[in-house]
Amino acid sequence: MSFRTSLRRLLPTCLALTVVTAAGATQAPWQAHAPLPEPRTEVAAGLARGEIVVVGGFIADGGNSPRVDAYSLDRNSWRRLADLPLAVDHAAAASANGTVYVAGGYGGDRRPLKAVFALRQDGFWRQLAPMPDARAAAAAAVSRGTLYVLGGVDGRGGLAGVAFALDLRTGRWARIPGPSRREHLAAAAVGDKVYALGGRSAGIDTNTNRFESYDAKARRWTRLAPIPQARGGTGAASLNGRIVSVGGERPQGTIASVYGYELRIKRWRRLPDLPTPRHGLGVVAAGGRVYVVAGGPEPGLTVSGAVESLKP
Repeated sequence: MSFRTSLRRLLPTCLALTVVTAAGATQAPWQAHAPLPEPRTEVAAGLARGEIVVVGGFIADGGNSPRVDAYSLDRNSWRRLADLPLAVDHAAAASANGTVYVAGGYGGDRRPLKAVFALRQDGFWRQLAPMPDARAAAAAAVSRGTLYVLGGVDGRGGLAGVAFALDLRTGRWARIPGPSRREHLAAAAVGDKVYALGGRSAGIDTNTNRFESYDAKARRWTRLAPIPQARGGTGAASLNGRIVSVGGERPQGTIASVYGYELRIKRWRRLPDLPTPRHGLGVVAAGGRVYVVAGGPEPGLTVSGAVESLKP
């Protein structure tokens, strides 16, 4: 067999290896971790003392759950925590100083809730003062000692136009202007600014790419550069001077694209796609990485235990 003939036979294999290597390289920044013990979607998640805490959500049979699990960053393993005092889905969560806060969501009767809980250091839940009105499919963030609950569905089933701010020192709620009306949005905080990202006004064909920031001193929202791709049922986290927008659903399927907003230059840039596209997911920044936990791999009621992280 001549060298030229051998080369012709080997060339397709070499090209195939090249394609596989290139495709794999696009996913290389993401790492897979131990899966959530009970797959769920429409979860709430936050960070508490080196563990990612995942709360509630829908399970595979369509019921909502009070279950709480904690993922150890150091051990790459899960442990069961005390259940939330009630079963929820579409709750909002945020964390600060080692405490996870969970606000609202839908209860077992499919009505939005006013209830708010904080995870104590002993692993049990403490109930805080309820919100002035119920909220579900909202988003939450903590900035400068204040828990903000933004957007979502209110107690009458409409889109909330008013947001709430809980002073974590006094335990008192205040009503503040809300971002543009939408549900299934994401929130993040950096310094004294709170950000609202994406969301939708009704079904998954009404997603928005809106991106807004709130100045607590001025009590005013400012419209920022929109997310390059509209998304609802989405999550976000802030890390190292950027806000990372992950996941969501639309009529064509779940959303793989991930974007980072660079606060210094006020621009979005595309990050590596999420290996397991999902909606209703938990997104938490920890240990220099953004962790994406659970969520539905297909639009509607589907569940996953996938845990993947990216170092932007």
